[in-house]
Amino acid sequence: MHTNFDKCTGCSICQLACSMDLVKGYNPRRARLLILPKNENLYHIPVLCNQCENAYCMNVCPSKAIFRGDDGIVCIDQDKCIGCGLCTQYCPMGVIQLDTDTKKAVKCELCQGKPLCVEACPTGALELAYRGKIND
Repeated sequence: MHTNFDKCTGCSICQLACSMDLVKGYNPRRARLLILPKNENLYHIPVLCNQCENAYCMNVCPSKAIFRGDDGIVCIDQDKCIGCGLCTQYCPMGVIQLDTDTKKAVKCELCQGKPLCVEACPTGALELAYRGKIND
């Protein structure tokens, strides 16, 4: 994902679209992306999973629940996740969370290559930028 923070208004429509897909309700706190207000809301920075090439979350996961799929997207196998929280501590973007219901790690998995946050963003602050296998 590529963010254009200078286009972000902080409207949270991207978070609403994300949470509606994931938890079937509008709850920005359950979205898999963050909107950080800066300098008294002068500008906002969307923060998402970077799908890191050397994914620290994947490297520290003791149960090997975090893996890179054939499409290049870093995913979490909920059946293998033990909810230890190490991935949340080592994520440089701070976007992996422990789900409040399941107590297991969750993160953006790019909606299987068609991120709803990008579609929902009215200003073009979010873009899907390909750098791996997603567009091959």
